[in-house]
Amino acid sequence: MPSLAAAAAAARRAGGALRHGVLGGIRSLSSLHPLSSSAAAAENEEVLVEGKAMARAAVLNRPGHLNALTTTMGARLNRFYESWEDNPDIGFVMMKGSGRAFCAGGDVVNLRQLISEGKMDECKDFFRTLYSFIYVLGTYLKPHVSILDGVTMGGGGGISIPGTFRIATDRTVFATPEVHIGFHPDAAASFYLSHLTGHVGEYLALTGEKINGVDMIALGLATHYSTSGHLDLVDERLATLVTDDPSVIDSSLAQYGDLVYPDKNSIVHRLEVIDKCFSLDTVEEIVDAMESEAARLNEDWCSLALKRLKEASPLALKVSLRSIREGRYQTLDECLVREYRMSINGFSEQFSHDFREGVRARLVDKDLEPKWDPPALEYVSADMVDSYFAPLGEFEPELKLPTESREAFV
Repeated sequence: MPSLAAAAAAARRAGGALRHGVLGGIRSLSSLHPLSSSAAAAENEEVLVEGKAMARAAVLNRPGHLNALTTTMGARLNRFYESWEDNPDIGFVMMKGSGRAFCAGGDVVNLRQLISEGKMDECKDFFRTLYSFIYVLGTYLKPHVSILDGVTMGGGGGISIPGTFRIATDRTVFATPEVHIGFHPDAAASFYLSHLTGHVGEYLALTGEKINGVDMIALGLATHYSTSGHLDLVDERLATLVTDDPSVIDSSLAQYGDLVYPDKNSIVHRLEVIDKCFSLDTVEEIVDAMESEAARLNEDWCSLALKRLKEASPLALKVSLRSIREGRYQTLDECLVREYRMSINGFSEQFSHDFREGVRARLVDKDLEPKWDPPALEYVSADMVDSYFAPLGEFEPELKLPTESREAFV
């Protein structure tokens, strides 16, 4: 098995493969469009900015909502990042969260409310804005450092993992739990999960298992590790750097970071069983294989993974498995375009029941008893899954990304 140092190096190389190109024209920060005072105040509260010697840091600032993303947050991040990218006085960019989370993903409670009110255009704006920012991040021309200190779930992975460097900590909790709210791992999850070793991407997508910062390093989801108590030192060091050289930033992060090793409960010790089960062709086969392994091994992690598979939306499980499998052979932009199509279809009258019901059961009423429709895997037909991936139609525009000006990568 590769060492954590090798895994971290591989993660940095993978991050480097996501960047390319030369600087274009210069736009100053003052060129951002002015907003009304009330709108500007609301956006200023949700995303703050810290200035450093040759860097800028975006601070996600909805701590009472675990920094869950809104459309205005995505729009503000887009504006700042586009400005910072072309500013020659800024060498690199950072992102972090306030409170006990980096980012818990999209504000799904609000999205559920929008669906219930028939405000589909606002839902589309959210996905379009968020996915567009993720594409900007994944093709960013300057080094990017995300500090994943706390909850990092769903879209929180999407706005960090495509960047150059990701610092995990002893407080990091990572997961892609969308199948348990009747949805699919989106926000580029089908891209980065599908490129993990073996079939651990399918495992994380279909079980929604939470992993810690050490396991993020081991899997290549994070590039560096620091205890939360040492982050002030890391921040102070980065604040003094006058560079746009990724190797200098890398060295500084390594110098002020902490060396960690997987413990006996680490996911790295389960990879053989995970690959054996989650490499199978269908969700039904995966569940059957996990049943056999749970009986054979009599280990808590296996029984819990099986339980989580059985608790998830059957439709979401089949859709998510296909999404990860397709993502393995697609570029970032292709994944985002497909995920946008899936998200809009998933919010349609035909399919939105599971999302609304999953969010209700998990986050609104919190009874943890969702009533899925279809209620079991055997009732999820191939036609249903195909419909989830179907083109949006003549009068429904697909997601347009700036692939001509920001080259896609494999």
